[in-house]
Amino acid sequence: MRAGPRNAPAAHMHGFLSRDGMSPADLLAVGRAEVAGYGVGLFESHVDQIDPGFSVRLDGGAVLGARRVVVATGLRDELPAIPGARERWGKDLLFCPYCHAYEVRDQPIGVLGTHPGAVRHALLLRQWSHDVVFFAHTLDLGAEEREQLAARGIVVAEGTVKRLVTDGDRLRGVELVEGHVVPAPRCLSSRTWCPTTPCSPAWGCERDPNGWVTTDDAGRTSVFGVWAVGNVSDAKALVITAAGRGRRPRPPSNMTWSRRTSSVP
Repeated sequence: MRAGPRNAPAAHMHGFLSRDGMSPADLLAVGRAEVAGYGVGLFESHVDQIDPGFSVRLDGGAVLGARRVVVATGLRDELPAIPGARERWGKDLLFCPYCHAYEVRDQPIGVLGTHPGAVRHALLLRQWSHDVVFFAHTLDLGAEEREQLAARGIVVAEGTVKRLVTDGDRLRGVELVEGHVVPAPRCLSSRTWCPTTPCSPAWGCERDPNGWVTTDDAGRTSVFGVWAVGNVSDAKALVITAAGRGRRPRPPSNMTWSRRTSSVP
């Protein structure tokens, strides 16, 4: 993939039994070594186009022939349009209380109001930290939401976020358009997901209303010979789940084809 793995900025990962704390880069290296041990050829190339049949055209000009294609290109995160967000993403700008809160427990945490679910995230984070600041940003908080935040001892920073402020390679705080900086060495922000896939419309791969490739229980798409596994068809699959999608057994040929769709909450 030209853009690199989605979790490339992360220093380590969790939730993968026997690989807790391993960096995504190290996991990728181990996986490639195992695959190469079975005689599989690896290409450090980007796929520019796949023609029916299948002819796989690489960015260096090479063309490979294949009888089957497995699409495992994952997804990408659409980040909030806040200066500094992309640079701090996966480092000290986080997105999931369940995935990240334990690692930043008992530390000051800021929650950016970039999504309607941001208040809920702030309330959840209060279980891990006594120092949570909610940046209203573009959200128009209702009286009930403000009451909930106050009941949990969460301070609301009024005003629109201008940028994330760093000191060296660390997040220092959040600057508001009014000019002052609120200290926040860790921040959490919601984001949206988009599938990263070379499945062109010419292939005819069916997708759900949110753009995710639809498959049956074995990962087969609506196009003969094309499979889709991992986050390209399941937005909520974690690393271990996405990896397991590639090992699902192919059902017997006499089984009824049942389509499974994925959706983004």
